[in-house]
Amino acid sequence: MSTPHPPGSTRNLSDEALTAAVIASFDGASSERFRTVAQSLVHHLHAFLAESRPSEQEWAAAIDFLTRTGQISDERRQEFILLSDVLGVSMLVIGINHPAGEGATESTVFGPFFVAGAPEIANGEDIARGAPGAPCLMTGTVRSLDGTVLAGAVIDVWQADEAGFYDVQYPDLDGARGRAQLRTLSDGSFSFWSVLPTAYPIPADGPVGELLAAAGRGPMRPAHVHFMVAAPAHATLITHVFVAGDEHLDGDAVFGVKASLIAPFERHEPGSAPDGRVLDEPYYTMHYDMVLAPAPAPASEKG
Repeated sequence: MSTPHPPGSTRNLSDEALTAAVIASFDGASSERFRTVAQSLVHHLHAFLAESRPSEQEWAAAIDFLTRTGQISDERRQEFILLSDVLGVSMLVIGINHPAGEGATESTVFGPFFVAGAPEIANGEDIARGAPGAPCLMTGTVRSLDGTVLAGAVIDVWQADEAGFYDVQYPDLDGARGRAQLRTLSDGSFSFWSVLPTAYPIPADGPVGELLAAAGRGPMRPAHVHFMVAAPAHATLITHVFVAGDEHLDGDAVFGVKASLIAPFERHEPGSAPDGRVLDEPYYTMHYDMVLAPAPAPASEKG
């Protein structure tokens, strides 16, 4: 005769009882938010497995995929961000936390190529620092929702070069190229020179590339420049400005394009640029105005 096991035992569980038991195992979590998220994760993960019914070999392959995703990630490459991007998770999280509307500039994906501590520059300087590409003068303003200019707002900007590579993708490059940090002037304006952005494929030589190939999906991103804009009492904006007319605007591998973020990059013949710089080759200009939303109220102040 077998010895009965006590209530709450994890012995001899059916599939349904197993899911309930794992969910209940988080009941004693010290953080209510952690408990909610962990129990929801278990619920939906078990439901996914019950629906898709993977073989043991398939589950082992999934674990291997995630393991290799971590192994290829380092200070220059974040494969998990890339995975989040191509699965649409990054844009979904952005939509939850930064819903469109109210007149603020829309947010989009952060991407895997941001590097903290970019060189600080003065307005009007060139961030290309030898990166290949046609010269491009980028200008704009930063304002609050009520139209107040935001002087001293901190802007991080980063982009790929003409070949479609970010500086961190060049293993032998000594310093930053195509990235910098600057502050808006007293009238809320900013300006810098760089190169004309170009469309490029996301890194496809790792696990995420394998996933895209298996799905028959393309790796291309439309041409864009990344901006992160921060000002006191305002929500930090993470966004892109996309090049109007790019052939990949409707097929972005990471689902990040929004119509409000598309801007013309106008071509000009050699000569004097708007800031007085004289160029002996064709160049481009782009102007885009950023509008920041107010910072969200602390959780203690919400109803």
